Formats: sequence, structure tokens, C-alpha cells
Amino acid sequence: MKNIQLLDCTLRDGGYVNDWKFGQINLISMFERLVDANIDIIEVGFLDERRPFDKDRSIMPNTEAVQQIFGNLDKKHSMIVGMIDYGTCNIDNLQPCEESYLDGIRVIFKKHLMKEAMEFCKNVKALGYKVFSQLVSITSYSDEELLSLISLVNDVKPYAVSMVDTYGLLYPEDLFHYYNILEKNVLPDIRIGFHAHNNFQLAYANSLEFIGKESKHDIVVDGTMFGMGKSAGNAPIELVGMRLNEKYGKDYQIDSILQGIEESVMDFYYSSPWGYKEFFYLCAKNQCHPNYITYFQSKQNLSTKKIDEILSLIEPEEKKLLYDKHIAEALYEEYISNKHIDDKQIIQLKKEINSKVILLIGPGKNIKLQESLVQKFIKERNPYIISINYIPDNIEVNCVFISNPKRYHEMILKLHKVKVTKLATTNVECINGSFDYIVNRAPLLENDEKIIDNSFLMLINLMKRMNVNALFCAGLDGYSEMEDNYCNPGMEYSFMKQEAAYLNRHMKNKVNEYRKYIDISFITFSAYDMNDDINSAFI
Repeated sequence: MKNIQLLDCTLRDGGYVNDWKFGQINLISMFERLVDANIDIIEVGFLDERRPFDKDRSIMPNTEAVQQIFGNLDKKHSMIVGMIDYGTCNIDNLQPCEESYLDGIRVIFKKHLMKEAMEFCKNVKALGYKVFSQLVSITSYSDEELLSLISLVNDVKPYAVSMVDTYGLLYPEDLFHYYNILEKNVLPDIRIGFHAHNNFQLAYANSLEFIGKESKHDIVVDGTMFGMGKSAGNAPIELVGMRLNEKYGKDYQIDSILQGIEESVMDFYYSSPWGYKEFFYLCAKNQCHPNYITYFQSKQNLSTKKIDEILSLIEPEEKKLLYDKHIAEALYEEYISNKHIDDKQIIQLKKEINSKVILLIGPGKNIKLQESLVQKFIKERNPYIISINYIPDNIEVNCVFISNPKRYHEMILKLHKVKVTKLATTNVECINGSFDYIVNRAPLLENDEKIIDNSFLMLINLMKRMNVNALFCAGLDGYSEMEDNYCNPGMEYSFMKQEAAYLNRHMKNKVNEYRKYIDISFITFSAYDMNDDINSAFI
């Protein structure tokens, strides 16, 4: 029967969450918990000559640094390894294995570097280390490329060769496709490993499939405590270990792992959670590098659906997993110019407004408390009324400005019942039909992070771009620390009360800045009004 080894890489892969700053106490505590759990192989971090020694971090410039952090700890029967991303740590930074705390070194590399990386593995092996050759992004290999790699592996004879599902793209049948090629062609005394990521919620399931596959090779399966790791995280080692105990007669002390999770891992999770997320699902769905999504999200202009559409357009194929900023920029510019032509939209909207008096309606509670003032204004001035991310109960509006997907969802039933012009920003996706007008969101945003996407300011900015000379406003009250801020309490955000004074001050300043270009008057009381005279709108 094949031998199965369980490898923990929390201190290495988990370091992507916290820049490897676990803190010295956590480094030692987690290590000792894993030793007590009888984990076969423990990876203690990266070897990277670009990073200075820091006793609180598990990214270290050389093997001597490993000794400084872990050297006094009893590793008992565990094999201790470090990882090198090929090209980031020169062979001169490695002591001979007999002088080192490390028993082995894992070397990760992309396929275009396979020849140089395998030569490096040979040199590391010559120093006495057990060498693991880690095939980054196994899904990027064609069968022919994998066979070429196997030829190099059989020449070097590392301790193990591992499939790394870097972007979490593998389904079980795909995993077995690569596994079968390795199983058939790798020399029998070389172990086969698997390192999973959880973009498709399959890390644990794929690990179990890998373990259960009949094989003439011994195998190594990776996991991390509570799945801590890069992007969507990894297979949770406590689950994999439990399965190995139940099915394969292993004796991993799961309680020790759970204790380590409670003591050291959960604080990192609470401050910077990992795991399955829409972001990483999109990466896997489109088989692309996460930096593409980060770039498109940074534009503050696109809905998830639109980002998904753009990702599907990335070509050539080999550029998907190798991020190219120039491709991202070109796709974004082409998409925006083709899909949303602001100038035309604004011209059409101006025709609809047709020089009418404009009244902006917000969801502040004064829209009800001072309703008589609003109704009086409407009767006397017959304005074109634009409500902001909601539809009022007792006021018939001409247009609703939709800039917030959550608010759009909340008013979807009302939108089906009333005839109203729908003016939306590009980050909102229409349900069952199309919006009347769509304008680019990014140019409407503010610089201040706290009010960057304030819908009132965004709409004023849009009116400014349309050369509107005057705006009347109602139900745009500002924020209170003590009372509800909305006519509908269900619209309340808790952070607004906490930040009330800050928000009111900065909103007032921004409104005053816009008054250089537009005459802005408030019908109902507003904390944003510089003179706080609720009747000034009628002067």
C-alpha cells in the first residue's frame, strides 16, 4: 500500500494573508502544535534573499535565519522544509543540509522556467536536502509540456514532484488527468504531491480524491490550519488529517491542530479573512490572474457582471495567467468606449429635462416631517424631480438616480409599479430590461474615501457636467448620531451614526465647493446647508 504523508504549509502559504508577520510567539507556538499533531512534513516559510531577517516573519533570507527562529525547537519525527520561489534565493544562501535545521526544500517554478529550475533542484539536492519540485499552475501545462518536465524530474530524482493548483481551477477529472500522466511516467521511487486552492470550493474534495486514487507512488498532500492561505485559501489540514485517521489508519492529533487554530490562526482570520469569495471565483471561472480583477475593480466603474464580461475577452490564452497590465488597460478602454458613451447619454437626458427646474429628493426623514414645504414647492414650481436611490411614497418623481446595487435591489418592486425614468451608473446591473440612461461611475466619485461614492454628491457632479445652473434639494438631511437618519429606518447604515460629525462636515464643504458652479438650495432642513435656513429656497 502507498504511504501517505501530510504536509502543513500554514507558515508559508498562510503568510500571503499577513505578509508572513505571524509574530515570534505564533511562529513557535504553531510549529510546536503541528509537531505535537504528528504532522509528517512542516513547511516553515519562504527562503527569499530579497527580504531581511525578521524574527517575527516566516519569510527568511537564508537557512541560517531558519536556525535562528526554530533551531531550539524539537522537531521530533517531523520533516522540516522551506520553500524557494525559483530565482528569489541563490544557492549560496543555503547551508549544507547537515548544518541546517531544514531537512528539505520545496522549489516552485512556472513552466517556462522548468529547465533552469530543475537544474537548481539538482544543486539543492547535492547539498543533501530532500528536494520537492513544485509545478506552479499545473493547469497551464499541456500533456507534451508535462512529459518534458517529467523527463527532467526523472533525471534529477527529487524526493517529490507536486501538482500545484495555483488558481484553484481543477475539477476531479482534471486532477486525475494530470495525476495519471505523472503516475505513469514518473520513476516509482519519486513521490507525487498535490497542493490545492479553494477558488471553486474544491480544495478539500480534490485532496480526498487525490488521496483515494490507486497509485504505485507514495504521495504527499498539502494543507493549512483552517485553510489559511493565498487567495481563496487551501485545504484545511484538520479536515484532511481527520479523514486520514478515519480511512487510512493515521494517528494525527487533530486536537493539537485545533488548539493551534484557536491560539494563533483565528486572529488573522478575523482581521483579514480568506476563503471562498466572489473575487476568487471570477479568477477561476475565467482562468485568469487575480491582478486583472484587482485592476478592473480599482476603476470603481464596473459591476461584477461587467468585470466577468471583460475577463472573458482576455487573449491570447497564455496571457490569462500571466498578468499583462497593457492588455488590462486596452480592454478597459475598449469596453467603456463601446458600452457606455457618456456624452450621448448626457445629451439625451438634458433633452428630457429641457431647462426645467430640478428638484433632488433624498431619503432623509425630513422628506416626511417637512412634507408640506416640499409639496408647496412642487405645486408652485412644477419641477423635474429626481429621487436618489429610492422612490418616495407621496411624491411622484420623474426620474430615479440609481448608483447603489443594494438600494436598487430594495426598490425593485416599486420600480415595477411606477413609470419613471431610470438613470443608473455603470456599477449597477438592470434586472429584467434596461435602464433608460447609463453613465460612467468613476468620473462622478469624490477623492475623500469616506464620501467617495456618496450618491448625492455623485448626482450633483453629474448635473454639473450637464451644465445645470440650479438645484433644489429636499430630504437630504445629513447624519445624526442619536436619531434615525432615513424616512425608512431599514435603510440605516450603523457606520453613518458613528461617523456623523465627520460626514456632515465634509459633505457641507463639498456642497459649498459645488456652489461655485451650481446654485444649490435646500427646501427641507439639511446639515449640509451653509446657512441652515430651511426657507432660503423660496427667496
